[in-house]
Amino acid sequence: MAELGNNAKSGLVTALNGALADTMALYFKTKNFHWHVAGPRFRDLHLLFDEQAAQLIATVDDIGERVRKNDEYTLTSIGTIQSETQIKDQDDVTLTADAMVAELRDDNKKLHDRLGTVKEEAENVGDNATSGIVDDWIDQAEERIWFLNQTSK
Repeated sequence: MAELGNNAKSGLVTALNGALADTMALYFKTKNFHWHVAGPRFRDLHLLFDEQAAQLIATVDDIGERVRKNDEYTLTSIGTIQSETQIKDQDDVTLTADAMVAELRDDNKKLHDRLGTVKEEAENVGDNATSGIVDDWIDQAEERIWFLNQTSK
């Protein structure tokens, strides 16, 4: 296969950096809720949120390295994360447990959609490595959505 120039991969890099920003923002929000959840389901949600945060942070380096392997630059600061993410900050530490679960579920859906865009862009430029690895990230997002959805019933 012929080498594609960086311009051909700009959509992929933009999608990867967006997914990285969403993952970082969602990680921090999930840890926030882990620290601040209260109520009769405290233990279960405290542990669930911690497990999900660990899963999110475990993908951060892989996403950033996919950008670098495409010979491009990735996010450099909290400011660049904030400018690229679709995940809204949540500073209300008194949210109910149900509100936390619903917000995380909805935010994981946003990340899932962004990962779908990464998949499409990777396939458009023939980046089989990114296309393959993003399948795992999509599966992890689907599992988090499933767990949060079932928890909210």
